[in-house]
Amino acid sequence: MNLLLDPNVAYVILVIGFVLGVLALFTPGTGILEVGVLFAIVLAGYAVIKLPINLWALILLMVGVVPFLIAVRKYKHWLYLIPAIASIVVGSIFLFKLESGAPAIDPFLAVFMSVVAIVLLWFVARKGIEAMKLRPSQDLGALIGQIGVARSDIRTSGSIYVGGEEWTARSDKPIREGQYARVIGRDGLVLVVEPAKEEK
Repeated sequence: MNLLLDPNVAYVILVIGFVLGVLALFTPGTGILEVGVLFAIVLAGYAVIKLPINLWALILLMVGVVPFLIAVRKYKHWLYLIPAIASIVVGSIFLFKLESGAPAIDPFLAVFMSVVAIVLLWFVARKGIEAMKLRPSQDLGALIGQIGVARSDIRTSGSIYVGGEEWTARSDKPIREGQYARVIGRDGLVLVVEPAKEEK
């Protein structure tokens, strides 16, 4: 545990935990990142409790999040990364202090870790936001009116091949396997079909 009381080691673990935490928000449910975050928080928490810290540096680290969030939300405002990086670098260098009051974190390590973490998180966050804004690649509404072929008998349930894919379908009128059917609506991911009067 003495290794954890090295301010540089504690700082690296703290940054790794923060990065993993943000990544876990963008990829929930895997469990691997969450375990990594928990492990890093426990180790870094032990160091933070044992090592003397500068409260103003901790506040500066939190303030650096604001321009970072602006840079993430608006692609053209990437210049906000500069004050975010500056604030986080200075806050990182002075976060832990020696008994003399001097900064305990190696400045080169703080600069390297801060820049890598901020740029990585900005890139991941931007890609995540872009992905959320994308329209679904499969527009189910576009299937309405198309004619497909019943892959099984369709009544309360069945399957139809339409739009290059096989879908679950239901119909008010019986449709035999191999018969053509027109999509007239949808109920969630289930297509509502009727017998087609003409073939494709």
